[in-house]
This record gives sequence, structure tokens and C-alpha cells, in this order.
Amino acid sequence: MELIYKPVKLFLKFIKCGIVKVRRSVGMKAIVRRSRISGEIDAPPSKSYTHRAIAIASLGARSELIAPLISEDTEATINAAKSLGAVVELEGGGEKIVIEGVEGRPATPDDVINAQNSGTTLRFFTAISALCEDGASVITGDASLRKRPNGPLLASLNELGAEAFSTKGDGTAPIVIKGKLRGGDTDIDGSISSQFVSALLIACPLAEQESHIRAKNLISVPYTRITLEILTKAGVDVEVEEKELELEEGSHLTFHVPAGKSYDLRTFTIPGDFSSASYLMAAAALTDSRLKVTNLLPSAQGDSRIVDIMSDMGVDMRWNRSSGVVEVRGGELRGISIDMSENPDLVPTVSVLAAVAEGNTEITGVPHLRYKETNRLSILAGELRKLGVKIKEQEDGLLIEGTDRGNLKPAEVDSHGDHRLAMALTLAGLCTEGETVVRDVECASVSYPAFFDDILRLGADIDILY
Repeated sequence: MELIYKPVKLFLKFIKCGIVKVRRSVGMKAIVRRSRISGEIDAPPSKSYTHRAIAIASLGARSELIAPLISEDTEATINAAKSLGAVVELEGGGEKIVIEGVEGRPATPDDVINAQNSGTTLRFFTAISALCEDGASVITGDASLRKRPNGPLLASLNELGAEAFSTKGDGTAPIVIKGKLRGGDTDIDGSISSQFVSALLIACPLAEQESHIRAKNLISVPYTRITLEILTKAGVDVEVEEKELELEEGSHLTFHVPAGKSYDLRTFTIPGDFSSASYLMAAAALTDSRLKVTNLLPSAQGDSRIVDIMSDMGVDMRWNRSSGVVEVRGGELRGISIDMSENPDLVPTVSVLAAVAEGNTEITGVPHLRYKETNRLSILAGELRKLGVKIKEQEDGLLIEGTDRGNLKPAEVDSHGDHRLAMALTLAGLCTEGETVVRDVECASVSYPAFFDDILRLGADIDILY
């Protein structure tokens, strides 16, 4: 017998606290109906900043992280930090993380490090484990994570004096790492993931020698900017050759990383997450509603571009940068042509907006979306077609033919365990006549645990079935 939870706040709280355990093999469904939203809501904390702050703080002395995101992915990073000897405590119901770090000397873990479904955790702690002086570390994850490529990172760690290899010999987890990272020169291909470069930038300041990291075809550069920002806050300045202030997508950049440093992050406040907030903003635009989203101050996040993207698509967007408030007033949507190489996490959101926009939308520059939690290009296209969207997968993106927002047809769609697809497909359901069923929506907790609670509070007509 299926039980209906509406609202779901208490149920999700039980999941978070461990009172209720949800297995993804069972799955939760969202029954979504045409509805409007309105009101004011805080954007959730940034996942990208939280990951990086935890990793860097775990290598320092004592740090306090204010307003972090507590989600499945960031909990994987917390557990990885603990595995290497850091003491991590959540205070105030998760409003603050206090970390007693290892002061540059991570311990060889007693057990395998489980990164769960978090690619960021896997890549960062593969590099950090190379700082252990004795023994070997093993890091792995769930079935999806064990398919994601890491070859360029492993090659660079070997060039920098550590020993790192895939047990399967194909660059995927499980990965074995032996230290100690020495430093030096390395060339790394950044065309699959900028996380490879960020991982090296976090580990190399604690190596014995200066490191010179030559990153070729670096994608998603704003995420590298976030890493550099937190490194600076922790007392380590990395020089970016010639283009320190103008990191360009696809550039061949050299990062000069000093050696023998120590981290001192002390206190760091996590900003609001534009990636997660994009779903709320898009929900307002899709349902011709008005919404205020707070806690969105300027930061290094490239996904703040969602404000300009939605404005270009015809939405009345007003961002008060000093107060961190974004106001959204829905309107007629129009198609655009856009290179999203710097903002791949926004592609699901923009694709749903494009589905009900007038004219065509062409999204380019994101072939690396095939290496995320799922093959996001292929699966996003396939699931949106079920709703009547005319969409074509291309070599480096998507071509979407807009449909009147009232003409999407209800259907049963599947997130395939991908948190961003679960939320994006829920948005699409707000534009259909009848009921749209989105399967496996509990995976939204990977990056935005309160998504369904928040969108229900704003007025969306959604039931959650377990």
C-alpha cells in the first residue's frame, strides 16, 4: 500500500535524521499537476562551496563553516574527511560545521572511503589521499560513480610523485592511492571535468615541492574559481599564469601552486546556491507566477548566469546584488541559442524552460554532460520526449523546439537516479494538463534535500508517494 505524504517536510526530516531509511531501489514518486507558485523563499546553501570548504578545512587546524549544505553529497565529503583523521561535528541542527583538521597530515584510513554518488568527493579525496605518508587508501562509490572517468587525475597524481591506479585499469573507481605527493610539473586534460584540476589545487599546496599544473581544454571554469577563492580565504594564493582575472573556457592555463603551506580557513560562510535556486526561479517562470528568492549574493558561482539566461528568454528578472534578492515575474518565454560550457548544471533547468518557449533553443558546449551522474543529454532528451517535447540530442548539446506551455502532455517519466533530472522533470510537470508522474525523486536529496518541501510551501500541487 502506497502512502501519500503532503507536505513532506516531516518525512524528509526523518530521512535526514536516519529515522526513516529510503532505498533508491524502492523509489519515491512525485505526482505533479498544473499549478502556480508564489511567495518568498531562501535559496539553499551552495553544494560546490560546501564540498570545497569541508575538504580544505579538513586539512587545516580548526574551522567553522556557517550555513553549510547538508545533503547526501556533502555528507559523503564529511565522511571522507573523517576517514582521513579529521574530527567533524554538526552544530545547531546542521547550521554550522566545526572541523578539527589534520594540519596537513592526513592519516591512512582504516577502511575503504565510500564517496557514495558524489563525483566531487571521489576526485577531491583521491588527490587528498595522496598526502598520506604510509600505506594505501582505497576510494570507491555507488554503481553510478564507479562508471565515471578519472584517468586524467590519476595520471597527474602519478606524475607528481604519488601512485594512483584504478583496480579495473580503466580509470574508474575503485581507486587505490599511495603517497606521498611530491609536487612538480604535470599536464592534465580538463575537458571531462574541472574537478580534476580543483582536486590537485587542494592537495598540492601540502606537497614537498612547488607544483605547476598545466590544464588543457579546461571546462566549467567557474568551479575552479570557487576553489581558488576558498584557497585564498584559507591562506594559500595560487598564481594563474597571465589570465588570473580572466579564466577563459577551453583555455590552456598554468596554475603555479606553492609548496609546504598550511591551511587556516577559520570561519567561512557558505553562500546561497544559484544552481538549486534555478529550479525555483524556473518554476515561477513556467507557471507565470511571481517569486522572491533570497540568500543570493554575488559570488564566484558561474550559475548566477541563470538570471541573465532567463532574462534573455523573456522573463522579468530583477536581482538586487546588495541584498541578495532575486525577483521573478513570469511571462512569455522565447527560445535562445546559448553556449553553456561554463554552466552545465543549468542545462536541465534551461531545457525545461525551452520546452515551453516560443521558437527553438539550441544549447551547445556541453558534451561532458554525458559523464555526470547519468548521460544527461541522452536521458534528458528521452524523458522530455515522453511529455511531447520535440528535442534532438546533438554532439555537444541539445536542440529543442518550443511548445505552447499548455500543450505538454502528462506522462510517467523517470529521473534515473539523477537529482537534477528529478527536479527539472518536476518543473515540466507543472506545465501539463492532467497528472505527470516523476519516478525516483528521492535522489533530489543529493543536492537539495528540501526541494519538495520548498516548492510545496510555495503552492505547487504535488503529492509524494512512497
